[in-house]
Amino acid sequence: MEKRRLLICYAHPDDESFGLGALISKYVAEGVEVYLICATNGDAGSMDEEFLQDGKTIKEVRLDELARANEILKFKEVFLLDYHDSGMMGSPENGLPESLWYTWQHTPDEVTHKVVEVLRKVRPHVVLTFDEYGGYGHPDHIAIQNATMAAMGVVNDPDYHTGGLPPHEPQKVYYSGIQKLPVQIGILTARLKGKNPRKLGRNADIDIVAVLEHINAPTTRVNISQYWAEWDRASACHASQGGASRSFLGLPRWARQMLFPTQQFTRVFPPVQQRGIIEQDLFEQVTLAEEAEPVT
Repeated sequence: MEKRRLLICYAHPDDESFGLGALISKYVAEGVEVYLICATNGDAGSMDEEFLQDGKTIKEVRLDELARANEILKFKEVFLLDYHDSGMMGSPENGLPESLWYTWQHTPDEVTHKVVEVLRKVRPHVVLTFDEYGGYGHPDHIAIQNATMAAMGVVNDPDYHTGGLPPHEPQKVYYSGIQKLPVQIGILTARLKGKNPRKLGRNADIDIVAVLEHINAPTTRVNISQYWAEWDRASACHASQGGASRSFLGLPRWARQMLFPTQQFTRVFPPVQQRGIIEQDLFEQVTLAEEAEPVT
C-alpha cells in the first residue's frame, strides 16, 4: 500500500516553518511523506549584519536556515526553484528579471512547467498552497499560488510534456488559512499602541486589515495542538527573519495550545458546495493505491 503524500507549494525559506511547522510535524509523525516546493531563495529578505558574517550572502543564510529547519520538519524532499525573492509589492526587486514575480508576469509558462514537473515526480494525493491574496499580499506568494493552480489545469494532460513524466491528478487542493481572531487581536493591539495596522512589520509594508478582508471561509480544521513545540523549534531556525521571537501574539506555548489547538484550511479542489467546516483532516476520503510510488 502506498503512503499518503502531501506537497506544499510555498515561496520563501521560512514560509514552511512560520506557517505550517505544526501541521508538517503532525503529518510526518503520522507517516505522511511531506514534500516542499520553495520557489525563491529569500534573497530580498531584510536581516541584521550579524547574520552576514564570513562573507555569506542573504541567499546563503536563508537556505542554510531552511536546511536547519528541515532537520526538525523532516521533509521527504525539498525542491528549490531558485528564483530571486521579489520583495513586497512595489519594491525594486519586483522588476528583477530573475525574480519570481517578474518571471510570473512575463513568462508564466516557465513557472507553471516547473511546478508540473514536481507534481508529476511526487504524485501527491494532497496539494497545499497560499490563497489568492498570498496570505498578506506578498507577490511571490501570489505567484506560486497562481502557478500551482495553473499547473493543476495541465498536470493530468497527456499532451503536456515534461520529459516523459506521466500525467497525474492530485485528489485534493487546499489554500492555507488564517484565523480571523488572531488577526483581529493584532489590529486591535496595533491601534492601542498607536500604530497603523495597515503599515506594520519591519518595513511597514504589512497591511493586516487587508489580510482580514481577504480571509477565505474555512472548510477544514486540523488539530495541531500537540505539535506547537516543533512549530516553535522550526521557526527558531529562521533566526535572521526573527524566528526565535515569533511566539504568536506573544503568548506562552501552553496558552497557544489551549486557545488555538487547530489550524484551518480552505479546500478548492474538489470544490465544496456547502458552508462551514466539513473536514477534520486534509486526507479525509483520500484513496490509496495498492502500488503507486513517486517517480525517481
